[in-house]
Amino acid sequence: MSTPAGYQPPSVAVATALPKRNVDSSVLIVPVVTAGDDEEAKAQVVASPYLDAEAVGAIEVALKALGAKGGSEQVTRVVAPSLPVSSVLAVGLGKNRDSWSAETIRRAAGVAARSLTGVETVFTTLSDLDLEAAVEGLILGAYRFTDFRSAKSAPKDRGLRKITALTPDTKSPTKETAARAEAIASAVAIARDFVNTPPSHLFPAEFANRAKALGEASGLEVEVLDEKTLAKEGYGGVVGVGKGSSRPPRLVRLTHKGGKGKKPKKVALVGKGITFDTGGISIKPAANMHHMTSDMGGAAAVIATVVLAARQQLPVDVIATVPMAENMPSSTAQRPGDVLTQYGGITVEVLNTDAEGRLVLADAIVRACEDGPDYLIETSTLTGAQTVALGTRTPGVMGSEEFRDRVAEISQGVGENGWAMPLPEELKDDLKSTVADLANVSGSRYAGMLVAGTYLREFVADGVQWAHIDVAAPAYNSSGPWGYTPKGGTGVPTRTMFAVLEDICENG
Repeated sequence: MSTPAGYQPPSVAVATALPKRNVDSSVLIVPVVTAGDDEEAKAQVVASPYLDAEAVGAIEVALKALGAKGGSEQVTRVVAPSLPVSSVLAVGLGKNRDSWSAETIRRAAGVAARSLTGVETVFTTLSDLDLEAAVEGLILGAYRFTDFRSAKSAPKDRGLRKITALTPDTKSPTKETAARAEAIASAVAIARDFVNTPPSHLFPAEFANRAKALGEASGLEVEVLDEKTLAKEGYGGVVGVGKGSSRPPRLVRLTHKGGKGKKPKKVALVGKGITFDTGGISIKPAANMHHMTSDMGGAAAVIATVVLAARQQLPVDVIATVPMAENMPSSTAQRPGDVLTQYGGITVEVLNTDAEGRLVLADAIVRACEDGPDYLIETSTLTGAQTVALGTRTPGVMGSEEFRDRVAEISQGVGENGWAMPLPEELKDDLKSTVADLANVSGSRYAGMLVAGTYLREFVADGVQWAHIDVAAPAYNSSGPWGYTPKGGTGVPTRTMFAVLEDICENG
């Protein structure tokens, strides 16, 4: 099966001024704020060295005529004959203030990009406020997935093709900042493409092939274990989950050797790669089961992250271990009550075949710990309980307390909003089995997200600082688009994991 094109991100350039001649079908994005009280509120252009008083006045007059007030993420498009662009898009930042957070700029840029149907070229002064956030937001907001659209329904326009960020200085490190933002956003797009590819076209073997192609193209060492090797080497969780499908499981290992010195820091990444989850014999309700095309969102983010680490030449060793399986009901599927042996020897009574993610992850975690990592980050669309506890946009972060808090803080800093959660010791008692070392689910309906984290903790080697990021809902937006987040795959938590890797490079 040929690899589809996927999203082709726009190119990014930096410039110190608007073009001297008119650029057809181009738009200038300018930030505006709300000025005045509620009754007299109006949109006011944020000061920029690229707009003179005449241009600012013309834009504000046009916005007033349309009733624009500069509300947060409100977009209004107007004509500005005095500028060398076809139109101006004003995007609201809300009330006036001295500064805005990177996430505010990122979301404003994303909203702007989503509104620009038919526009191929943009210039932006959002870069005055935060260059990196503006570039990330524009690329992520412009994201579209059209690989399975026929000529009948495919968009007629090519989408955003070129971004020019206006900055006072186009020398380094400005260019480096823009390039870094472009690379990060492009990696998130890789994860989104994986999640949005339907399970008919992204099954374990195909997922492994695409991961291998990406890895080799980025200079990674790649190892792929097929179903025979998995069975021979004792990966009971991956094999057990994959037994019900005609499309056998895989396990992919991607290695970036960037560490320098005698003892470089080593980070293990693990991501859940269930390419479709029916629940197996413990079958899910039919309603919304199609959302389970996203059950490999953790694996998608891990693959994108290690590829990004290689492309950015991070000075740290990163080894991704990615189990891939399809959880289906059939005459060969594992049954509730079966006992399997996880990689490493722990036996598990499978009380619910829909709690399959923790089974494949346990195998991968044990294998990852054999590499002797200093840190281990695992992410997965693991539990519906994450959504109940934290909603659709907030990942739950569990693990070693110090590293858990570090990951959660970094996640909040990049706008992915991870929230630290505890792993109470008493929850382990809920995983006792009468016939095996562990049961894969608790008999209680409470604390489901934390119970899953407690299960995974049993497989982490002593001395390894680890974090588990549950992105059951944040990895897939089943409602309408918002900010720079489209409907469908979001790419969460790619930016969190990459930022943690950068932090480890800087601080150990």
